[in-house]
Amino acid sequence: MIRTVTIRSAAGLHARAAATVAAAAAGAGIPITVRRTGRPAVPADCPLALLTLAATPGTELTVEADGDDAALDRVAALLADPDADRG
Repeated sequence: MIRTVTIRSAAGLHARAAATVAAAAAGAGIPITVRRTGRPAVPADCPLALLTLAATPGTELTVEADGDDAALDRVAALLADPDADRG
């Protein structure tokens, strides 16, 4: 399964957001990768790897996993807007 998301947070994909995304990916129980055009895919469960994508507001990312659609959708939603997870 593949999802394409656009970073909507005004701060881009910053350290706290990357940690939130990585925690969700780690809890998914399946390998999830994230890719930015022109760069290799990185594991979504590694915050430092996510930061290497240098995803600023408006950056388009491709999220990919085999299997669990719900887990993939959760990670994709957090990438698109990591602040939406805060209550």
